Amino acid sequence: MRYDNGGDLLVAVLRELGIDTVFGIVSVHNLPLVEAVDRELRFVPVRHEASAVNAADAYGRARGSLGCALTSTGTGAGNAAGSLIESLSAGSSVLHVTGQIESEFLGSGRGFIHETKDQLGMLTAVSAHAATVPDTERAGRVLREAARAALGGPGGTGGPASVEWPIDLQYASQTDGPVVPEYPAVPAPTDGELAAAGALLASARRPLVWAGGGATGARGELARLLEATGAGLLTSNSGRGTVPEDHEQVIGNFATTPAVRALLADADVLVTIGTHFRSNETADYTLELPPAHVQIDLDAAALGRVYPVAHPLHGDAAPTLTALTRHATPAEDGWRERVRAVRDDVRATLHDTIGPQAAICDALRAALPREAVVARDVTIPSSSWGNRLLDMYDPRDNVFPRGGGIGQGLGMGIGAALGRPDSPTVVLAGDGGLAVHLGELLTLAQERPRLTLIVFNDGGYGVLRNMQDRHSERRSGVDLVTPDFELLARACGLPYLRIGAEEDAAPVIGEAVASDGPTLVEVDLAALGPMKNPFTPPVRIPGR
Repeated sequence: MRYDNGGDLLVAVLRELGIDTVFGIVSVHNLPLVEAVDRELRFVPVRHEASAVNAADAYGRARGSLGCALTSTGTGAGNAAGSLIESLSAGSSVLHVTGQIESEFLGSGRGFIHETKDQLGMLTAVSAHAATVPDTERAGRVLREAARAALGGPGGTGGPASVEWPIDLQYASQTDGPVVPEYPAVPAPTDGELAAAGALLASARRPLVWAGGGATGARGELARLLEATGAGLLTSNSGRGTVPEDHEQVIGNFATTPAVRALLADADVLVTIGTHFRSNETADYTLELPPAHVQIDLDAAALGRVYPVAHPLHGDAAPTLTALTRHATPAEDGWRERVRAVRDDVRATLHDTIGPQAAICDALRAALPREAVVARDVTIPSSSWGNRLLDMYDPRDNVFPRGGGIGQGLGMGIGAALGRPDSPTVVLAGDGGLAVHLGELLTLAQERPRLTLIVFNDGGYGVLRNMQDRHSERRSGVDLVTPDFELLARACGLPYLRIGAEEDAAPVIGEAVASDGPTLVEVDLAALGPMKNPFTPPVRIPGR
């Protein structure tokens, strides 16, 4: 099939992939692509290329599919790199299409406008897959191969895929033919490996399960394992919502708390699924796990990489869990009750610890319907309670920067809200993180999604301020000028509400979430009052 230009071809491929919204910034080096997308689909002009990738990333996460970002070459592609690192860390599905200078001058190093040294090498370093469109006959193949790599496909783990497209080839007519996808074989444990792991599971009297992001495609299978065994479920942040967090056996993202450490010490078998045991979720790997450890992962390199494993099972979570559950036996009397008691204890303890912010957490869960996206930037409310206490019922609702970079929350929230327009989206952000991409307030005002932006204002980088106050004699780089958010919202044409006391939380959040458009809610932390204990990040300081 022939297309007048690369933009028309891109639109055809995006329609095949079920993508109706694309995020990006227009440039002389991607103009044919942007014009076609804007004409045929929905193009969202964000204010920074990093936000384009963040928005595309969250659009895909919230829908359980693929997102697409368009950027320019050189500096534009470089601006996207940090957000591509986030997508790479999360294994999320992003198709990043960036421009490139004319193919005649590619690699000549003569300083052509927007040219950068070895752009493909840069993209390869921050993407799971990267490729160049070589000619007008293979552009469609390159795009589809990139999309397949981003989605993972059978046996793949997914991640961002970047395609650079020389501008002369974008303007040229395209010839596209059908492509039959070629997928690698899906790995699966051997019958002997499953039998050995199954025998261990059958012997379990006090079992626990730990679910990471790799378990989210096996929601029913995981629920059946819990029911058959009576096991308690721990999760990483990425695994939250795989089983709804109001389930009585779901302890959640509380592995390093004293109560859960004691539970782990008494457990006789642990089954882990698709988790990489990140440093911040294992107290820098000081968390002790039971030696009777069955680990399931699609990534062979993850098996035994962090913790010793008695039975490594290399395979997809869903069929592997199904096979393993055939060996399940019920836990001993009293184990389910202890799991429930630990679940209640860790929640009550955290609820008490966060002091007046508990009213905001409670108000959010009361105001939000069961299907609603909660996007979080890296900020104290997110790290302390948003990633743990605020219940998640579906992993697609759980949107956050897994790589730990600040400033990505608003872009993610915009992408999620436009990907799921029938559900409300809430963004939890700090004033410091929001300032990184403050320009996206204009994108929010322009696109007007159903999004509540809750900005926790403490006048700077509060988590690092707490860390310096605890370990240093002075503060460095943490106290920042903060805008008047009411005036800022008014300048952007956004409704503004304020929370300055616990009793404000329910009515303010209720009003904002009920709105059919965007609202900026400022939480004045000085007026609201402090947590009982200042929150510090779960990292070690070498030598202290």
